[in-house]
Amino acid sequence: MSQRILQINDLIREHLGVILLREVSFKVGILVTITKVNTTPDLRHSVISISTFPEQETDYALKTIGHEKNRIQTSLHRKLHMKPLPLLSFRSDLTERNADVIERLLIELK
Repeated sequence: MSQRILQINDLIREHLGVILLREVSFKVGILVTITKVNTTPDLRHSVISISTFPEQETDYALKTIGHEKNRIQTSLHRKLHMKPLPLLSFRSDLTERNADVIERLLIELK
């Protein structure tokens, strides 16, 4: 992955973090964190991976973000000064859950 794409991923992650915090209202007690941003080399699409606490509220968080997706994307595009502007898609990051399962299996093997 090129250095430019890595910088764009970091920039998108930073701006989206602020947008999710200030402009999207989740239920009280739900924390949504952006864990990864993967932008295609042609800059047309970005896949945003999110982690949710508590984990059982992941579906709710994804639905809420889905309802607000156009507003989130518009806010991000106002902050980014580049062409083309990437289309956003959000997905759940299962890294924590998978790491937890592997850790439990390793403990059971001992």
